Parts: sequence; structure tokens; C-alpha cells
Amino acid sequence: MESIKGWKRTHTCGELNLDSVGKDVTLMGWVHSRRDLGKLIFVDLRDREGITQVVFDPQVSQSAYEKAKQLKDEYVIAIKGKVDRRVKGQENPKLVTGEIEVKVESLKILNSSDILPFQIHGAVDGSETLRLKYRYLEMRRHEVMEVFRLRHKIASFIRNYFDKKGFIEVETPFLTKSTPEGARDYLVPSRVHKGKFYALPQSPQLFKQILMIAGFDRYYQIVRCFRDEDLRADRQPEFTQVDVEMSFVDEEDVMGVFEEMIKRLFKKVLDYEVKTPIPRLSYEDAIERFGSDKPDLRFGMEIHDITEPLKESEFKIFLNVISAGGRIKAIKLKDQGFSRKELDGISEEVKNYGASGILWARVIKDGWQSPVKKYVQDEKKKEINQILDAKEGDLILMIADKNDVATKALGMLRCSLARRLGLLEKEKFDFVWIKNFPLLQYNEEEHRLEPMHHPFTSPLDEDIELLEKEPLKVKAKAYDLVLNGQEIGGGSIRIHNLELQNKIFKIIGISEQEAQKKFGFFLEALRYGAPPHGGMALGFDRLVAIMTGKESIREVIPFPKTTSAICPLTGAPSEVDEEQLRNFGK
Repeated sequence: MESIKGWKRTHTCGELNLDSVGKDVTLMGWVHSRRDLGKLIFVDLRDREGITQVVFDPQVSQSAYEKAKQLKDEYVIAIKGKVDRRVKGQENPKLVTGEIEVKVESLKILNSSDILPFQIHGAVDGSETLRLKYRYLEMRRHEVMEVFRLRHKIASFIRNYFDKKGFIEVETPFLTKSTPEGARDYLVPSRVHKGKFYALPQSPQLFKQILMIAGFDRYYQIVRCFRDEDLRADRQPEFTQVDVEMSFVDEEDVMGVFEEMIKRLFKKVLDYEVKTPIPRLSYEDAIERFGSDKPDLRFGMEIHDITEPLKESEFKIFLNVISAGGRIKAIKLKDQGFSRKELDGISEEVKNYGASGILWARVIKDGWQSPVKKYVQDEKKKEINQILDAKEGDLILMIADKNDVATKALGMLRCSLARRLGLLEKEKFDFVWIKNFPLLQYNEEEHRLEPMHHPFTSPLDEDIELLEKEPLKVKAKAYDLVLNGQEIGGGSIRIHNLELQNKIFKIIGISEQEAQKKFGFFLEALRYGAPPHGGMALGFDRLVAIMTGKESIREVIPFPKTTSAICPLTGAPSEVDEEQLRNFGK
């Protein structure tokens, strides 16, 4: 293999054009493809910026032509030559460099390449595990490289935005104290303090609150977080979030900062106009209308309660459900000509969501085509049609069950049908804020109250008096930002009063002794003039995935783990030497 000593790259492989004709250039990169036509050898030379066609012609350089016969895909080479216009009719309009080529005068072969485990241009032909094992090869693919260029662009924009808004970027520790925040911690044993452990942070939550107590006023950080939890498409054991905290603010102040950032970001990066103000929905409205606190608003199919017009129905299932305190909920969609078998399949599907099945009705000119049409009076059918804004040609899907069961099942069904019917436009971005979450929820397994978000979330001022007698009625000063049915961020106004913080700990079953053990350093900080403050964390990987049209955040993380938390590239997690373990007192 040869050295590049004495050679300096003059251009990338994506910038030469007709204005460059006649110039002497030096290019370096990988052999993307090679075509030997006998008297000429053509090589598509690739680097991060693009592809340039280079031509080995024995009449220009016999030695370079002979050496080019050795070239194979993914060899690393450097060439010197002169830019020339391509022969008319042989231009490639798909390339920025498609009107020129470089006639090679000198060639250096800098490195060879083994046969690739999968092809890196054209159709993807390797399993995900194989591609993650050789992630550095997959990242050579233009479309993969473009994802990370966009990720960089998004991160740069966010940093510039917060800098101009007067925020200070502060790094918080990775080796910290284990504090319960909803998921299991990754623990790091201490060699110096045997038997003791650091924890990798699930988020910088307490540190950013302490920064507000320290008087930083406006903090931000694009930060790595770690959670030992079961994985899925939108989860990784290590992930990145945009973390922000502000002093002397209310909910709308924090939401406003992020709303403006989102609007500017989408315009700058995607030339997409996000309509502002972003709609606000209460948690209760989101559940009632969409069956989820992460509603996808790109399509209709809102959930409606049709219990009232069915109270006088003669249908036994309806009557039994209503008499037991249940509800009848429904969604409407354009009839796709579903067969009876397909409708039966939908009924089976909702059983997986906890419901007993569906009942359906096609709206036709003279009323309904439905298994229950004879049990519902004509005027009640019209009333139901009016509630759902159902017209001739629409299909009504109904679930009669407990209120929460029917609502949740229809929420999941509407998303499933939207996927099946191709209603999820990747080029459309529908945002919504969800507000007024319950502060607490009941844990059925542990028979205790627990925070819906985290124990540092402030209750609404007007609900504080309900904390001791009716805690489940207390609403939180919390807000989530949802995009296309995915939560991309969430935050809250925090508790800055020590007395209220201790009261919340008591309600969720954390004793004073336990609170001191787990959060003593933070509770101590609250004693020294903590200002009102609040913040938010935005899931950076998830945001990038949605903006690039990817299904999984694994596709936008440089070196991700599999769904079983394994790194195919390095083999982590792995066993360690006995000597290393002895250093920790094991």
C-alpha cells in the first residue's frame, strides 16, 4: 500500500462541475464501482460529499491505467488528473458532478478491501444484526450518511437557538448517585470505595434543578442519558435528549421556548411550516377523543360516546353494558369495502386490546347495513350519524365495554387502521401539547400511589388542597409535546418549596429517612432560596427519526444496540477479567 506523502486533496468528490474543466485536481476516496471497457477503465470515486467519475486512459498515463486493473470495490485510492467535460450524451444528471470527469495522470492505492459482508450500494441485502456488526460499512451508504448529516444540522441549530436565547450550556455528571426515576439504573462499581456504586444518569433532572438554585437562570444541554429498561423501536439503553431548565417561569413560558424552536427548526432544516400556536389538549380530552395521551392527529377517526342514543336500544349487549355502568364508544371511517371476514378480523384484533369485540354499521342511503340495525330505532341511527358526522359510504365501528377499555381499544384500533389504510403521511407533521396530567396514579401491583411523571413535578396551585384527601384528583403542571402519535418531549414546573416536596414524598410512600438517603443533597439545596423553575427534555433521537422518516431510533444513532441491548459491533456487554473484578473487591 502506498502513502499520501506529498499529496494534498484539492477537492472533494462532490464539488467539481463545468467551471472546473481544465483544472489539475487531487481526489481521494473509495472505489464505488469500476468498469473495465478494455481501452478505458472508469471508476466512480466516492467520499462523504459525493461521487466523481475518474477515467484511466493509457494514452494519458499507461502506468496509472495498468495499476487501475488491480482496483476493486471499496479500495481506498488517491488520484491526480485534469478535469474534462464528459462526452456529449454520457452525462449523468443524477450527480452534481455528472457533467465532468477526471482524466487520471497518477494513481496511488492507499488500501485494499476484503469482500464485503453485504453490498453497500443498491438494495439492502443484510440483516439488521449483520449491518450493525459492520455499522462502519453501512454508514458509507449515501442515504445513511445523509441521516447523520441531518442529525448534525439539527443539533447545530438547537445549540445556536438556545445560545441566542440566553441559555448557558452546562455539562452535568455521568457518574452520580442512584436515584429512583422510573427505570432501573445502570450501576458502575467504585474501585476506590469498594462495595459502593455510581449510577449513570437516567436524566440530569436533579442537577438541572440545582443549577436553577445556583442562579444559572437558563440552562440547556444536549446530553446522553442511560436507562436499563426493556427495549423497543423507540428505546435504547443510551440515548440523547435536549435538556432545558428555566427560572421564574410558568408552563406557557417553557412551552413557548420549545414551540418557537420547533417552528424555526422545521423551517430551516426541512422547509416545513409548523403552524403555531401548537394546539393544546388536556390529558382527559386526549384520552376521550383519541384513546391515548400521545394522539396522532394526521387523520380523523376521533372517538365519540354514543351511549345516550343507545339507552333505549333493544340490543342485549348494549343494555347489559349500560346497566353495568359501561359506555358505548365509536369511530367513523370511509368504508374501504371491508368484507365480513375482514370486519370479523378487526373484531378479533380489538380483543388483543382488552375489548370483547366490535359491532359495525355501514351508512347507506336508507339507514344502516349492520347486524344491529333492527335493534336501533331509525331516529337513533340518525342521531348517531350526526354525532359522528357519518354520511353515506362511511363505516361506524362500535365497542361496548367499560369506559376505559372501550376508549383505549378504539385508540389503538384507529392507529392500526390508519397504518393499514395508508393514512400516516411521513411528510406531514402534526404537533400537539398535552397538559394537565394527573399528578399521581395508583400502582395496582404495589398498592400505592406513584408519580405519573416524577416526584419533583408541581401540582396545580388550586389542587394543592386536594393532596391529602383526594390525591388522584390532583392535576400536575406538566406538559408533553407529541408529534405524529409519538411523545418527543415532556416537562413540568418543579416543586421549589421544601415543605411541599416533603409532602409529596410522604403521599407516595417515601419516608423522611428514605428521602434523606436518596435525595438528601437535593433537599438540602431547597433550603437555600430555590426560585420557581421548570423545564423540559426533548427526545433528540426520536425527533431526528421522525424528521428523517425512519421507523426506529436505531437508524439515527451511530452505534446503536439491538432490541436485546447488545452491541453487535463490539460484542458488549461482555465478561471482564478476574483481575478487573478483584479491583472492585469481588
